[in-house]
Amino acid sequence: MATVKLENVTKRFGELTALDNITLDVKDEEFFVLLGQTGAGKTTTLRCIAGLDKPEEGSIYLDDARVNDKTPAERDVAFVFQSHILYPHLTVYENMAFPLHPRKLSAEEIDRRVKDIAQMLHIEHLLMRNPNQLSGGETQRVGLGRAMVRRPQVFLMDEPISNLDAKLRAEMRVEIRWRQRELGTTTFYVTHDQVEAMSMADRIAVLDSGRIQQLGTPSEIYNHPANLFVAGFIGSPSMNCIPCKMFSNNGNLQLTLSGGENEGSTFAIQDNRIAKAVGEANADRNFVFGAHPEDVLVSHQSAPNAFQAEVYSVEPLGAETIVEITLGTDAEGSHTIIKSRTAPNFEAEIGEHLYISFVPDRIHLFDKGTGEALLT
Repeated sequence: MATVKLENVTKRFGELTALDNITLDVKDEEFFVLLGQTGAGKTTTLRCIAGLDKPEEGSIYLDDARVNDKTPAERDVAFVFQSHILYPHLTVYENMAFPLHPRKLSAEEIDRRVKDIAQMLHIEHLLMRNPNQLSGGETQRVGLGRAMVRRPQVFLMDEPISNLDAKLRAEMRVEIRWRQRELGTTTFYVTHDQVEAMSMADRIAVLDSGRIQQLGTPSEIYNHPANLFVAGFIGSPSMNCIPCKMFSNNGNLQLTLSGGENEGSTFAIQDNRIAKAVGEANADRNFVFGAHPEDVLVSHQSAPNAFQAEVYSVEPLGAETIVEITLGTDAEGSHTIIKSRTAPNFEAEIGEHLYISFVPDRIHLFDKGTGEALLT
């Protein structure tokens, strides 16, 4: 198949810098996900790779060949758009066969490819239908099939399942990933959905305002976020990030979470990583404490190194329960909330006081000024 490489790519639209010095290296047969919010520059990145937009600076390589000056047709990539637009006057079979006709393949080869991909996507029974007879999920499969029959060097997928309902999205995530592994085609996939990214990617690049914030495997990005943006974007619910103060008490490092009137949210630091990071960073600096919801432990009974706080809300979600605890209110009157992921049978009442503690070696610490992580 092919590798994809972006080297110092910058793309501007007037005064707006959509991509700011982007460098990425996608491996052969890799499922690579570009994750970011709306307006981060994800689609622009795909359009530059496809040749639909031309960057002002930098180079784009497909299999080590610079393609900046090549037309989209010369790049041998298949672009799967967010909305799969099928030709309404053609059958599903004809829609899937359409991109093969310019390649001057024999009728037998076209028929074989269409039926092979249709069987792979479980849509062989739809081949003689018209697009207006398809459901949303069937339309998605036909759109993917139309791209797959080409056997391109690279698939470029721009949020191809975002218009589906939750159940269909979950099914299509598995389907797309399984088919990509079967075909072995290098895939560059764009999404704003972090669950989609975490469940599908070999590696993820987190993009914000045209800049790469972090690049790594799903596990690396979740467990070791590089900065506050990544920490607040990854996970559902995302990481709790709360301003905090550090101080020494008889030689022992203690941390207090900022929460307005609740001054009881203080606990001892039991991880040498944090003590070392604070010492190296200068304890007078402002910090932000971070902990994933599953690393926030709540209990009705007193626990070592725990503090008490009030339950703000309870969300039973079937497989789990999310308990929100308020640490108090800030100067603007907004509650400082910390979320805990608990067992589905955990019971708590709004207004009740619980004991809060944290998994010691799962605590994160960030520099409040720069937003960068202090722990690796």
